[in-house]
Amino acid sequence: MKYLHTMIRVSNLEESLDFYCNKLGLKQCNRRDFEDGRFSLIFLAAEGDEEAQVELTYNWDPEDYDEGRNFGHLAYSVANIYETCQRLMDAGVTINRPPRDGRMAFIRSPDNISIELLQSGEALEPMEPWESMPNTGKW
Repeated sequence: MKYLHTMIRVSNLEESLDFYCNKLGLKQCNRRDFEDGRFSLIFLAAEGDEEAQVELTYNWDPEDYDEGRNFGHLAYSVANIYETCQRLMDAGVTINRPPRDGRMAFIRSPDNISIELLQSGEALEPMEPWESMPNTGKW
């Protein structure tokens, strides 16, 4: 058995691509548009980890999606959790669970999919402003 991808339904493709590619830093690996079925599949991955993909499924006809908490979450390791969270905050992303422990943070996509960010290797030394930053919303 081999892991292929995780599928997430998105309601606004442009907003989701901006979040996953421009803010989170994933790269588009493949895109397939199915006119007869009226949907698009966009496959994304982190640079250098192209085998672990996220499939964004965009249905051309509008649908309502719940908050996505029943999905669980995506998880990515990052080289520096503080720098990553600061870059995301600077791009307008809410840090729902700040990396108070220097190890773990949570954010949410435009479709409310929880994304866990984990410090690669050992946790960083706890530091401000992260250490005293409260949780925001759900994660």
